[in-house]
Amino acid sequence: MKLSPREADGYFAKPDPGKTGLLIYGPDAMRVSLKRQQMLAALLGPTAEEEMRLTRMPAADLRKDPALLMDAVKAVGFFPGIRAVFVEDANDTAVPAVIAALEAWQQGDAQIIVTAGQLKATSKLRKAFEGHRNAYATGIYDDPPSRGEIERILGDARIRDVPGDSMSALVDIANEIGPGDFSRMVEKLALYKYEDSAPLTLDDIQAIAPQSTEAAVDDVLNIVAEGRGAEIGPLMGRLQAQGTNAVTLCIGATRHFRTLYTIASDPGGPAQGIGRLRPPAYGKRRDRLLRQAQSWGAFKLETALTLLTDTDLQLRSAGQTAPALALMERALIQLARLSRVG
Repeated sequence: MKLSPREADGYFAKPDPGKTGLLIYGPDAMRVSLKRQQMLAALLGPTAEEEMRLTRMPAADLRKDPALLMDAVKAVGFFPGIRAVFVEDANDTAVPAVIAALEAWQQGDAQIIVTAGQLKATSKLRKAFEGHRNAYATGIYDDPPSRGEIERILGDARIRDVPGDSMSALVDIANEIGPGDFSRMVEKLALYKYEDSAPLTLDDIQAIAPQSTEAAVDDVLNIVAEGRGAEIGPLMGRLQAQGTNAVTLCIGATRHFRTLYTIASDPGGPAQGIGRLRPPAYGKRRDRLLRQAQSWGAFKLETALTLLTDTDLQLRSAGQTAPALALMERALIQLARLSRVG
């Protein structure tokens, strides 16, 4: 039988111990793995590994020895409780062993939990589970996590007092980073808030949120926007050592100053403009962007964007012979000076 995405969320949280098994498939291996972990934890409890009630096997092993799965499903456990056999990275080569185990399954046998990558509707593995009267199949896709899913992850980490603005920030972060990174971030957040009963704040999230791989680029752009020209040289040396491309830096600068222009040029003023940013800005980053936009004003930001456009064209010119990063550094120094012009 098929499980829709909405039905699957409920089933992962509370699986039926009387079912024969479950196939979880999808293009993102991390998302599939997280759902499998959630389902097995809910089905078997926290002591399944220690009590040997969970058997793991790579699907490749079934190609060599198809009887492995049947033997594991029918094996009698040493400890009481629900048992499961987890078959990882399955494809249609594992189908004969899986079909045999599904057909021979009886109440009291171990549940058959199978994970796979993307499977077409014609996949024999999908058909084996979808056509079984007592087994389920569900696809996991790259949709952003729902608010309910985020609340579940927070609840599992015992983070329960989450005001609306903090939840909105977490939703934005979850939509920007992968599910594995978000789960690790929540684990760090739980440690950060250990024995702290105060509500989760934006500053708490800011302290733990994964830093962008472009953190050094962000640093230099903030320095430029705040007119601190003397600090540009050392940071440019750091960017050069990291292999940062001048065109990439120019694109980042253009994006930053375009954001400032959006804020500064809003008909309702910068305070309203920053509230309309998508994705939204939160915490200290929000305050910093607002200060920069107010300091520059829309007119000077138009001049800054023109300068960056000219620099970008120069960097991409076929006849350009000057060092690219040197050209970019000169443009950034000019911007820093412009910020101080009254």
